[in-house]
Amino acid sequence: MAKLPRVNELGFFEIRLESIGGLGANLAGKMLSEDGVVGNGFNGVGFSSYGSEKKGSPVKAHIRFCDPDTTIRDTTPIERPHVVGIFHDALFKTINCTSGIYNDSTVLVNSKKSPEKLKDLMKIEGGIVAVIDATEIALQEQTKVNTAMLGALYRILDFLDPESMKNTIRRTFENKYPHLVEPNIRTFDRGFHEVRFEVFEPDQNIEPKPFTRPVSALGYANQPIGGTVTNPGNSILKDLSISRAGMLPHFHEEKCINCAACDTVCPDFCFVWEEKADKRGRPQMFLKGIDYQYCKGCLKCVHACPVEALSDERELDDGFANANRVPHIFDLVKN
Repeated sequence: MAKLPRVNELGFFEIRLESIGGLGANLAGKMLSEDGVVGNGFNGVGFSSYGSEKKGSPVKAHIRFCDPDTTIRDTTPIERPHVVGIFHDALFKTINCTSGIYNDSTVLVNSKKSPEKLKDLMKIEGGIVAVIDATEIALQEQTKVNTAMLGALYRILDFLDPESMKNTIRRTFENKYPHLVEPNIRTFDRGFHEVRFEVFEPDQNIEPKPFTRPVSALGYANQPIGGTVTNPGNSILKDLSISRAGMLPHFHEEKCINCAACDTVCPDFCFVWEEKADKRGRPQMFLKGIDYQYCKGCLKCVHACPVEALSDERELDDGFANANRVPHIFDLVKN
């Protein structure tokens, strides 16, 4: 059995996975903790925290490993992780994913961005930034992001045996989903070999990043009587980019017949229309395009379009598809 590279004052090596519902972080955490114990001989514990289990809502998975002679009596959420795995780089917009990391912690991000850009976005001083385009791998292999992230994590966690995790993948899928065993093993291998690292030397005089616990704006002292919602409901400021899983609809204006089938099935009113005169001079609504601020990439519009004026394409680094984003009311509010 390999030795843990380092441990905290309680003897634990700690890993935190930051994700959204639908990307498989909960299952990845279970498989990682199971393999560390069953396949590699460590003591370990793994658990997750999440809310409504709705696709797109925040999910955290916590994993602790220690030597076999150390007893685990701590099941609190991990505040000082040695390794953080971030399953979607849009999480930076709403969640402090790197809260509580050490100056030399390793942060693994599912992203197409460079390690330098991610370091700036995460506002970290140093450590190791690892990058894997897990979404692209999952799309190509027709699997999920979690297996590619596990492959990259096993490259980082070199005290764990990757062959042991492949056996865990087989045990997990072979009974109910035998057709998914080989694609997931290929995804794991690609994650292991395609992850990129960059080391940023930390300033030893800077304190480690403090852990910040999310605090609700309302509590017993300032909650309105009866839990009344005092502000009117609206969706003007919503940002659904955190819910996307790599694909977005792309609008081909030259094919569009303005039938509004796309708008009918869209759950988030992403389509922007403009009233203009048709060829006979009569007023008609014409589709201008898609406001990606509101789009979560469900692709219902692509399936509904009768003339292939919408196609599914890979999301780019800027969060949009290969098309110009149509400005909408969100831009007016921001400005």
